[in-house]
Amino acid sequence: MSFIGKAFGALTGAKAAAKGAQQAANIQASAADRAIAEQRGARDQATALQQPYVDAGARSLAQQMSLLGLNGTAGQQESINALLASPEYTTSLQQGEEAILQNASATGGLRGGNTQNSLSRFRGDLLQQVFNSQYARLSGVTSMGQNAAAGVGNVNLSTASNIGDLLGQQGAALAGGAIAKGNVAQQGFNNAIQIASAVAGFTSPKKPIAAPGVSGF
Repeated sequence: MSFIGKAFGALTGAKAAAKGAQQAANIQASAADRAIAEQRGARDQATALQQPYVDAGARSLAQQMSLLGLNGTAGQQESINALLASPEYTTSLQQGEEAILQNASATGGLRGGNTQNSLSRFRGDLLQQVFNSQYARLSGVTSMGQNAAAGVGNVNLSTASNIGDLLGQQGAALAGGAIAKGNVAQQGFNNAIQIASAVAGFTSPKKPIAAPGVSGF
């Protein structure tokens, strides 16, 4: 095969290789796009499943803060009034006071001071009991919401890491395809110069060779 034929063959082969590299890069980049979409879909689904627990935990924490007065005295008073109006408190209060009065009636001390003191202390003790019970229940809901929020955060971090890796792979693939195209362009330029030089050598006029012993005019 002549030099020019080899040069044309090398150029054609390089172009074919570059085209294949570019196609492979595009396929890999497309696969990365689909994987990224799957990652984001899974993340959004996990977030949606956990969101009700996160919301419940946030509301529970707000109620705990109100009970402790961390949302202001007005908020604390509103929370206590809600406890006083709750069925848990009113039902227990009614049953407890009836029990105290029945006991006082049976012992003949219905109108005595001890009975009045017992009724007064019972109300305060009952409110404290209901308060503690409500706070403990809210703590359970708050912890559940905190765990759910932490789970969502971990999912987001993991998804971000995975997407970052996929974007890196995608960038590397596309860069590889671009480099392959650049190499072909450079190779084509080099081959063109070589072919032009070879053609010029074949077509340039030959200098006549003087016969031995014959001088020029």
